[in-house]
Amino acid sequence: MRFCISAEAIDVVAQARTLASAQAGASVSFEGRVRDHNEGRAVVRLDYQAYAPLAQAEGERIVAEACARFATVDAACVHRVGALAIGDLAVWVGVSAAHRGAAFDACRYVIDEVKKRVPIWKNEHYADGESGWLHPDDTPVGQ
Repeated sequence: MRFCISAEAIDVVAQARTLASAQAGASVSFEGRVRDHNEGRAVVRLDYQAYAPLAQAEGERIVAEACARFATVDAACVHRVGALAIGDLAVWVGVSAAHRGAAFDACRYVIDEVKKRVPIWKNEHYADGESGWLHPDDTPVGQ
């Protein structure tokens, strides 16, 4: 599996190790963390939920697309579900490739497409006691 939904903390060192290869001259990773604000509101925590069978299948498709499109050696993505605190790692993407350009491009492609296409929703809990559900594609790309 190149894409995984996990209720456990993401071990970035172990994930990166799975991408090591003598063919790879570049390794790029992205860490998406829970921040303490969104759209001017103070956030105190997040809860992520996913429709796991569809999320897994769509995530696998995205990683395979990136590997084919950008000539990578390998790629992987892990997305958390459950309750996460401020600063917790919510999503990790890693790519290895012969050259840095392909690694950077593939990494960006994976995170952007995961945010658009994978059925994962987050419930933001705000400092004022309110909460609200968001699908990742509700957030503009690059945020």
